[in-house]
Amino acid sequence: MAKTVLVVEDNELNLKLFCDLLRAHGFAVEPVRDGREAVARAREVTPDLIVMDIQMPHVTGYELILELKQDEALRHIPIMAVTAYAGREDEERIRAAGANAYVSKPITLARFMAAVSQLV
Repeated sequence: MAKTVLVVEDNELNLKLFCDLLRAHGFAVEPVRDGREAVARAREVTPDLIVMDIQMPHVTGYELILELKQDEALRHIPIMAVTAYAGREDEERIRAAGANAYVSKPITLARFMAAVSQLV
């Protein structure tokens, strides 16, 4: 059975890229365009991994990570942040919030998939 990845990304092109790439590598994908829907969707599908942008409208990736990690049913799910924030302090802040991995944009396919493989 395919592992399921919840992809939270407000940019349509990035969402399509991440979903297509994951599907091409045999993953089942659940796309979410709005961080406000991510926790409810995660509860519905209980994904094996959550891939998310950090800079989103309405709910930041930091807020979303904290909410997911405070939820008893979801805190065990690894989170991979994919973001244009590329500074060392940004990575430290993202990991401190609870993300298990960090990939900066623009992504390389090999780095993206290597990070996914380490988490599932």
